[in-house]
Amino acid sequence: MSDIRRIAVNTGGGDAPGLNAVIRAVVLSAEQLGWEVVGINDSYDGLFEDDGVVRLDRRSVRGITHLGGTILGTTNRGNPLNWPVEHPDGTVTYEDRSKRVVDLLREHEVDALVAIGGDGSLAIAQALSELGLPVVGVPKTIDNDLASTTFTFGFTTAVETATDAIGKLHSTAEAHERTMVVELMGRTAGWIAMYAGVAGTADVILIPEIPYEIDAVCEKIEERYSSKRSQFAIVVVAEGAYAAEGSMKYRETAEGQQRLGGAGKFVSEQIHERTGRETRELVLGHLQRGGGPNAYDRLLALRFGAAAVRMVQEGRFGTMVALDPPNVHAVPLKEAVAHIKTIPLDSDVIQTARSLGICLGDR
Repeated sequence: MSDIRRIAVNTGGGDAPGLNAVIRAVVLSAEQLGWEVVGINDSYDGLFEDDGVVRLDRRSVRGITHLGGTILGTTNRGNPLNWPVEHPDGTVTYEDRSKRVVDLLREHEVDALVAIGGDGSLAIAQALSELGLPVVGVPKTIDNDLASTTFTFGFTTAVETATDAIGKLHSTAEAHERTMVVELMGRTAGWIAMYAGVAGTADVILIPEIPYEIDAVCEKIEERYSSKRSQFAIVVVAEGAYAAEGSMKYRETAEGQQRLGGAGKFVSEQIHERTGRETRELVLGHLQRGGGPNAYDRLLALRFGAAAVRMVQEGRFGTMVALDPPNVHAVPLKEAVAHIKTIPLDSDVIQTARSLGICLGDR
């Protein structure tokens, strides 16, 4: 499109390995077309701050492909569709600032936005698109729960981190004849837990897609201990996993927000109470987000960034780039954020787990 002169890029929501690679690909691809690129700091917050919109060029993105985090910063607060406004009396109300976001981008002479984020960030991008802002989305989440794309960048790096941790737990669990319970991220989808659990040769994997029965879990553990060669057990629990007669576990943050957490601790306590086995739990937490992307995620992130610029060039706005192996193509943003992608119960990875004798908490 000959009228494109300047595009913006931002990163929103939780960080994921590969964000910087996407930014670099966007900048270099845009420069090839003679376009300028600006970055918005901290999702959309930079639009409301002095010096929050920065010029990006080849020099500013040099050597960042392998780095974790994001040079633009990110946040999962400050949603412009529901912006918090604090009043003198201490009360807080919320207002829709999406129209103001569009106006500010136009004031910065931005012709199109490349929005990198998960379901929440891309839902914001979809709303801005409906207001007339030319937007192309890039799917980012370690949870791999975005619809319309086979994989999101950051996922396989998170799986590698989790698999490595599970592998290290084997030696200490065996040395002390303990049952080790490790809680992994994933929100309401079990992708990380299932992939890392199978790769890490866990004995039990509990995911939100399959509500578990604790008796089935304990039977598997006792089966392990009945063998003289296997006096330990490894249990992987997705943070959104829950018992068939229970519900997901939440904890309250310092700000009063409810966040998933405590599933691993609950399972660990239940195993100890029912079996008497010495049990320890580990919450891997934000380690799964940290560090640089592996080779797969670097390549996928670079492919997504370059594809996003091509979509802008072709005028294919209101879309998200998506992986449909072996190619990257565009899908409607509205379709991409319509629902969370969970693991199909008939998927090959679940069938593999069952074939290997891994307990999934059901009978």
